[in-house]
Order: sequence, then structure tokens, then C-alpha cells
Amino acid sequence: MSESSQFDADRVLAHKFPETTYVYSERDAAVYALGIGACGRDAIDKDELKYVYHENGQQFIKVLPTFAALFSLGSLSTGLDLPGLQYDPRLLLHGQQYIEIYKPFPSSASMHNKVSLAGLHDKGKAAIVEIETKSYEKESGELLCMNRSTVYLRGAGGFSNSTSPFSYSNYPSNQVPAVKIPKTRPFAVYEDVIQPSQALLYRLSGDYNPLHSDPMVATVAGFSRPILHGLCSLGFAVRAIIKCICRGDPSIIKTISGRFLLHVYPGETLITEMWLEGLRVIYQAKIKERNRAVLSGFVDLHHLASSL
Repeated sequence: MSESSQFDADRVLAHKFPETTYVYSERDAAVYALGIGACGRDAIDKDELKYVYHENGQQFIKVLPTFAALFSLGSLSTGLDLPGLQYDPRLLLHGQQYIEIYKPFPSSASMHNKVSLAGLHDKGKAAIVEIETKSYEKESGELLCMNRSTVYLRGAGGFSNSTSPFSYSNYPSNQVPAVKIPKTRPFAVYEDVIQPSQALLYRLSGDYNPLHSDPMVATVAGFSRPILHGLCSLGFAVRAIIKCICRGDPSIIKTISGRFLLHVYPGETLITEMWLEGLRVIYQAKIKERNRAVLSGFVDLHHLASSL
């Protein structure tokens, strides 16, 4: 590491991320919904058709709450540029995603994103970086949602060069608690087939990482073929919760937390298990063919669906 790129905690904490604008249309919201499997089993699904079609045109379609994750991606399109932190982007792993929804999203909007460093931890062989993105609707100025993305940078640890590795977080560590999967029978179970072309469709929403489309890149990364985007699997799981617990009403969703445990291959079958604990849904998504958990987390609700 050169002298000019030496890690300086004060410089890092004072670093200002550029504010960005994310503009989306009704078409973008519909393409996203199809990308996370909406109407994939039934083209006229009564719970999901509203995400991709409206009788008066596309301007009144409903927007899924996990669409919020795209605002965070747009904010980080140029990578994690932190003073003194060097990493190989090929070794970046998306570890967790936490989303707070304050208001339902309009079917089209221009979003103003304010990005900040929420956490930075030197783990020796890796670094953990937490980025917070607050998204405001430009026209009204209202805060619509907040994303907190946690990424693991393999090989980027040791940057603090200290006997006491650097660790910083601007929010209580227990604010987003880890979930414990219940041993009891799930309240609901939903099975979904991930289409072989799912990653190719989901990438049209803005994540063009070739790991999800290029067989050679996937092989170099250690996979037998391109893998599904982690945020796509999160979208599948939350969509299952909306269908089974929220009875098709996405406005009931208040917060979303997901931890990515294992890769998913397009063409596999995703089984989402759900446990209802008050106004919190604990969930776990498994791949049927491998009997492995790939995603876990919780979703908090404003209230229970009236027909539940």
C-alpha cells in the first residue's frame, strides 16, 4: 500500500459519498417484478398481476417493496471508494440487506439518494463495509425508504495495521438482530421454480455483474455455471411472504432483513418457510434439490392481513 493510500480512520469517517439520482418508470417496476418471479407460475395470478399490468396502462401498477434494493445498487454503481481501502472487486460478497419502507413507492419516480458509511470493520483476512442509502422522492422531498447493505471484501482486511483492528458502526449493533430459525412447523410454506433464464431477466434491473450471466466468469469464481443474484432470491422470498402472510397486499411490509447464506443456481426450486411471531415473519429459503438453506431473515409488518 502506497503512502498516499494509507488507511486513516479520520479520513474514512469524514469521507462523503456522492449523492445520486435514480429514475425509474412503470416499465422498470414491471421488469423488476418479472425478474423476481411475479406471475411466473400463473400469468394471471390474482395477487401478482398488479405488479406488471394495469387496465389503464402501466402508470398505476403496484411496486414491490424489495424494488427499494435497486436504489442502493444505483448509489454504489462506481464501487466502494473509501480512502486507504483497497480490494479486488471480484472478491466482493453481498452478505446482508436491510430495508425500511416508510411509504409505498409510486409506479414511477425520480429518487434522490443520500449515501453514508454505516460501518467498517477490519477482520484480518477480510473487511466488512456497511453502506446506508436514504432515498427521497424528488418531487415531494419525502423520505420513502432506507437501505443498509453489508458487503464482505475478501482479502481486504489488515488495512488498519493495528494490534486492535479498526471497527466502526454508527448504529447499535442490535438494531438488526440475527434471526434464529424456529424448530416448530412453519406457519406457511411456498415453493417456487426459478426459471433457467431468471438471472438474465433480473440483470435488466441494473446488476450486470457477469458472474450471473457469463459461464467463464462463473467458472473462474468457482461455480459450475452462472449463479442467481442474491437480491433476486430475496425478492422471491419476500414475494412469497406477501402472497402467503400479507394476502397479496405489499403495503403491509414495514421492514425487510435478509442474510445471504449460499449461492442459488437458476433452474433450481426455492422453498420459502415462514413463521409468524406477532408482527414479525421469520423466514428461511431453501433449495429443494440440494436441501440447503440459502437465505434467512425477517420481515416486520404494519399489521396482520384482515383475512389471516
